[in-house]
Amino acid sequence: MNIQETYSALGLSDGEYERILGLMGREPNYLELSLFSVMWSEHCGYKNSRPLLRRFPNEGPRVLQGPGENAGVVEVGDGWALAFKMESHNHPSAVEPYEGAATGVGGIIRDILAMGARPVALLDSLRFGPLGEERNRYLFREVVRGIGGYGNAVGVPTVGGEVEFSPAYSGNPLVNAMCVGLIRVEDLMRSRATGEGNAVVLLGSKTGRDGIHGATFASDELTEESESRRSNVQVGDPFAEKMLIECCLELLKQDLLVSLQDLGAAGITSSASEMAASGGVGIDIEVEKVPRRETGMEPWEVMISESQERMLAVVEPERVDEALALAERYGIGGTVVGRVAGHGDLRVVENGEVVGTVPAEHLADAPVYEREVVRPAYLDEVQEFDVAEIPEPEDYNEVLLKMLSHPNLRSRRSIYSQYDHQVGTDTVVLPGADAAVMRIKGTKRGFAVTTDGRGRHCYLDPRGGGAATVAEAYRNLSCVGAEPVAVTDCLNFGSPEKRAGYYQLAECIEGMSEACEAFGTPVVSGNVSLFNETDRGPIYPTPTVGMVGVFEDVSRYATPGFKREGDIVVAIGRGWRASLAGSDYLEIANERAVGVPPAPDLASEKRYADLVRHLISEGMIDTAHDVSAGGEIVALAEMALAGGLGIDYEEVEVEPLVGGKGGGRADVGLFGENGLSFIVAVPEERWVALQNALRDVPYDSIARVGGDRLILPGLIDVGIDELREAYGQDLFGIPGEVVGGSEAVG
Repeated sequence: MNIQETYSALGLSDGEYERILGLMGREPNYLELSLFSVMWSEHCGYKNSRPLLRRFPNEGPRVLQGPGENAGVVEVGDGWALAFKMESHNHPSAVEPYEGAATGVGGIIRDILAMGARPVALLDSLRFGPLGEERNRYLFREVVRGIGGYGNAVGVPTVGGEVEFSPAYSGNPLVNAMCVGLIRVEDLMRSRATGEGNAVVLLGSKTGRDGIHGATFASDELTEESESRRSNVQVGDPFAEKMLIECCLELLKQDLLVSLQDLGAAGITSSASEMAASGGVGIDIEVEKVPRRETGMEPWEVMISESQERMLAVVEPERVDEALALAERYGIGGTVVGRVAGHGDLRVVENGEVVGTVPAEHLADAPVYEREVVRPAYLDEVQEFDVAEIPEPEDYNEVLLKMLSHPNLRSRRSIYSQYDHQVGTDTVVLPGADAAVMRIKGTKRGFAVTTDGRGRHCYLDPRGGGAATVAEAYRNLSCVGAEPVAVTDCLNFGSPEKRAGYYQLAECIEGMSEACEAFGTPVVSGNVSLFNETDRGPIYPTPTVGMVGVFEDVSRYATPGFKREGDIVVAIGRGWRASLAGSDYLEIANERAVGVPPAPDLASEKRYADLVRHLISEGMIDTAHDVSAGGEIVALAEMALAGGLGIDYEEVEVEPLVGGKGGGRADVGLFGENGLSFIVAVPEERWVALQNALRDVPYDSIARVGGDRLILPGLIDVGIDELREAYGQDLFGIPGEVVGGSEAVG
């Protein structure tokens, strides 16, 4: 194999190889070329997204650590802080779904651990092709098993998430994992290597050949040959990870570490070079000292292996024996594999001989590609939409039941029942509500967290969809009563080398940035996953937002389920912007994904959401839900199912609003989506007080809680049991099986 074939096989372009020659002043050997290959991959180097990511706001009054470290960190109060981040494991999950999902969970946990925080909550955001295809069902089943199998065993509760199904994700599922960790502000750890002569210690499992060139694999499009690359997928051991967590936290507690970094994509190479570059130092790695579980491994294999459950630490020489003894006590490996040096290079040494050396700053500085942002022609086609072309339903009961039974709206109980969401006993609101709620023991404080994505909306209107994704997360946190404070994201897109892909990426980031600025929720961490394409084409552009909110008093929260007979149901911000364009109703009931959904009115979104949150914190309401996928009637059905109580529109004097101000089509009013509406329920004794609180915003009292049916005169009259039978069907392909009784929404 000649040199051009060699670097091409490693994923490097002709131009990138020429740049390496210029930086090095000589030809690199195979080991050095491998280091550049993984560090300059899209997965590690962010070559196509780095300039665009600068658009995100990342500063705020609660931000202690923004982008550039293993995770973002925000202050909660009383000396506590939250570290959190989201990452993707899409390509590994496409070829080895169980291990791909499991190691995605393990990797994001170690990112949080590297900040010195105890991981306390996991969430996910998943996308698959239609469940009518056997391959998609297999991927879905095994990914969920992998998330549960790892999270349950490692002892971190999986408290929330979301999932959708669309042909756009067939063959290229999205598996995004988020972790939140809790830490005292004064204990915050950074990954910067310092102190010439300090020891570099490898903690955790032995190194094998699993995951070699995983970062490069994650930066390629999926093809028929991708199945042959199962060896690029790591294998996880959650029990080893649990011991690694406890050991690292104890090492930090005893002040034995100078810095800490996880070994994820690109293994020792990424961890050591990033630590060296951020600290302005060099690191020598003595590869023969790296514990291995396989014989005959070459130095380059050891350096880029992505074997799991490993951390890299910098330790002062006089504390090494203590650190290694502690690692031994926890039953994990601890080995000195190198030293911090003053030369600025990542230097690989084997038995005293330097076998490769590259300036760490060169590895950490991948080339950047800025492309022209050109609007793709497909947007002209999908935006053509005339509601008059959509026939009005003859049987609204039938349409509602069809909506609720669709996999995109159906109960998620069959998923989250496989997860341990109460380990640690800090989960206040269980999976299924608008957001998960967690307490901070020993204080009145708590936090809420949600993940959200709107791929179809982003496909139809990239900028509007990006903003709407952030707005959805902001509403969800507000519906449980938490103050939204910051964002992590996972940007899942197709090829940036294609006009449509780059436009979608740039415009979604712009829309997200506008929303984050409007809401005061800076982006403090995140991940980019590009080249999500198969021979069927690219996925929907799917930026996923993980948003964290805080409670001063975690006992003041709300959930979606109706709680009392006789409560008055109130719609806030109702109706006037409802639209069927790009809605779930169009896709489910009419099998069309067309039209531009209403662009978010960010100022009004914030105003209404903040108002709902205020009502909850004041104790005026304890029932709230936003109107989102499926529109108002689906939201009401979800609230009825969550509480096991029906509602009757006849029980209030106000004429129910259907189709927006001035009347109109019933399906627009019932199934239209606008992003501004909330539904709350209030006891009658607080009704006057609520009216006073809502005097400056549009609202309608639309129904009264009671009975066992959902009744809208002349349009809908359906029993809770019928709703439950449709909504409760098992997502894992057992037709008609009901997977639970009353529950919160999914």
